Amino acid sequence: MKTVIKTNTPLERIKLFFTFNDSRWEDLNKKNWAKTVYSDFSAGLIVAMTAIPMAMGFAMAMGMRPEHGIIAGALACMIGRTFGGSKYQVYGPTAAFIPLIASLISAYGPDSGGDFGVAHGFLVLVSILSGIVLIFLGVFGFGKYARYVPNSIIVGFTVGIATAIALTNFEDILGVESIKDLLGQDEDIKGGLIHNISTAIDNIGLINVWSIFLGVLTFALSKILLKISIFIPGPVIAMALATVLSATILDNKGILLVRDLYGSIPNNFFVLTMPALPDMNIKVMLDIIYYVIAIVFVSGVESILCSSMADRLAENKGTPFNPDKEFFGQGMVQIFTPLVQGFPCTGALARTATSIKAGAKTPLAGYFKAILKLTMAFYLAQYLELIPMASIGGILIWVASNMIKIKEIKEVKAQGKFEFSMLVYTAVMVPMTDFLTGVLSALVIYFIVQKVFKSKLKGRIPV
Repeated sequence: MKTVIKTNTPLERIKLFFTFNDSRWEDLNKKNWAKTVYSDFSAGLIVAMTAIPMAMGFAMAMGMRPEHGIIAGALACMIGRTFGGSKYQVYGPTAAFIPLIASLISAYGPDSGGDFGVAHGFLVLVSILSGIVLIFLGVFGFGKYARYVPNSIIVGFTVGIATAIALTNFEDILGVESIKDLLGQDEDIKGGLIHNISTAIDNIGLINVWSIFLGVLTFALSKILLKISIFIPGPVIAMALATVLSATILDNKGILLVRDLYGSIPNNFFVLTMPALPDMNIKVMLDIIYYVIAIVFVSGVESILCSSMADRLAENKGTPFNPDKEFFGQGMVQIFTPLVQGFPCTGALARTATSIKAGAKTPLAGYFKAILKLTMAFYLAQYLELIPMASIGGILIWVASNMIKIKEIKEVKAQGKFEFSMLVYTAVMVPMTDFLTGVLSALVIYFIVQKVFKSKLKGRIPV
């Protein structure tokens, strides 16, 4: 008998949040436990194999180390499955966090004359603060309000993030960095969107055709194999093939490997990372506010969207996800995951969908994913450092291509010119400015037009 608790008051919500055996487990019973456990294990295995290359790619795109992505994804899933509000959701690194975390690491790390340890510690600090805010929002019943973010802005935000990821990772596929490394040039191509594009254009003559080949191969195989069947770990196969090719027939072709940038990948994943505060000034104070708000927004909105999508995809006929419990679970993820070499994580749409299609029934699938991911990474650590950076770039371009869904864009367009214009505005502003500027300015414009000018525009603008 699964526990069902009323959640009308903060105290009732807290009691539910700390109740492990709740309605999320209602599909596991004495009659079907063997079949359900096997189904969840299969789903966990498929997602774990797919998640390893994605987690490494996300971490490196954020300016973090590959192992940070591995531990972040595993730990976030364990915590999220324990405290979250969805039966099916898979937690881990997501593309929406890439430009956000990358900007923090760049601003306080080596790119700006700082220290990576301090930058990572500052990330831990703002993540913990955002976790506290999310817990507060969950306890006081604010989860439901995440659903009021307009779909046009959500789709535009997704398109903008996908564009930024694709454009800022082309240097890995083009091989510009590897050629620069071979020629002993010191200029760093890593930076903002405009900087990366302009630098790549300036160095177009240094393109490595073999890097392009491996990047395109990784992208194409990942896409094709997963279209054939979700039970085929396309990204793993593609990355493994690219690694074998770079170590054999493409050896000495100037292809940059993961170890060339990060050295050996350790398998002692659980290392405590304490929060750190840079020398306090106005800029640091404003950055704390900025990053806390941004992490809360991404965590809250993306997790609610992912949970809602999961219920629809799984055709959940039982208890639907609880948005307040989901906020609480997100808060716990943001507090504890960064403390162990991790970084902020949230519900992962693609991995959740894969898990459901692979047969996930209960939160057990998330636990299996986390354990299997760590186990495989532990024994494969010495080989992960041999992966070509071009292959990582191919994985990220594949992720970006999956984020842009033509069907969703057409649905927004069908809602009217205003909704579509907000999609376009958000999609352009997010990569051209920054995450929070793009999204918050879009929200302000949207609600001003909808509320202040509603009477004048009624009949011409959908409301």
